Amino acid sequence: MEHWISNHIPLILEIIAVIFGILYLIFAIFNSRWCWFFGFLGSLLSIYIFIEFAKLYAEALLYFYYVITAVLGWIFWNKKTDITQNDIVSKPLSSHFFILFIGIVCSFGLYWALATFFPEAQRPLFDSFTTIFSFIATWLTVKKWIENWLYWIVINAGSSVLYYSRGLEIYAILMILNGIMAIYGYFYWSKLKQNA
Repeated sequence: MEHWISNHIPLILEIIAVIFGILYLIFAIFNSRWCWFFGFLGSLLSIYIFIEFAKLYAEALLYFYYVITAVLGWIFWNKKTDITQNDIVSKPLSSHFFILFIGIVCSFGLYWALATFFPEAQRPLFDSFTTIFSFIATWLTVKKWIENWLYWIVINAGSSVLYYSRGLEIYAILMILNGIMAIYGYFYWSKLKQNA
């Protein structure tokens, strides 16, 4: 039994982290600050998995960022707990052009750093794009921009492919579920915004 457990530690940790990730997203959709608590726990586990087993260093960096934003999100979202609150915002398309430009530039910068300093990194360009845009989408979530969900739909689709290619099938399934839930989140937040 001990031998089986030691051989399956990465899988067990991945399952636990994915459960926390699902709980994060459910609470985020319903505009509850508790999302940040589960995001914090899942992100800590994920850092270990990405460094120790998958060698996805940009993803590990991303999940470290998630730990920090989980603390900030808890603080920002702790001010109000009513799910019909009026602090969900929508920004014009012009704001997103600038964000996309910055994201692309930073993605290529991260790719260069990974390729230069971590030659064993797997899929560094793909990893860089999903990581940088996840940084951006997480911050938009903290700030309650409704468009964060649109970013997440695209990021989750790409991340599911990345994770599957590295043998992280459960994370890949989580990303597919996250993408579906992000679609729901977008429409749910749109309804909240209209009813505010």
